[in-house]
Amino acid sequence: MQRKIPMRQCVGCREMKPKKELIRVVKSPDGAISLDFRGKAPGRGAYLCPDAACLKRAIKAKALERAFDLAIPQEIYDSLLQKMEEGDHG
Repeated sequence: MQRKIPMRQCVGCREMKPKKELIRVVKSPDGAISLDFRGKAPGRGAYLCPDAACLKRAIKAKALERAFDLAIPQEIYDSLLQKMEEGDHG
């Protein structure tokens, strides 16, 4: 029997994709926003395609701010963009 593939919606392009293909952006219990490449960090998660264009679209639409119910400073967006472009999957 084939296992069900968990699907998640990218907050940038709004497309449903397999969870493994997306990068999780997480708001930790202390309120810090970061990229979670393993998908295991504790906290509230939102998903993005591994593409800087989707992150830019999510920033423009304030999708992450809505997902986390939190105003996100530009420095955090800059840091997320930089990590995504570097492909820092650590």
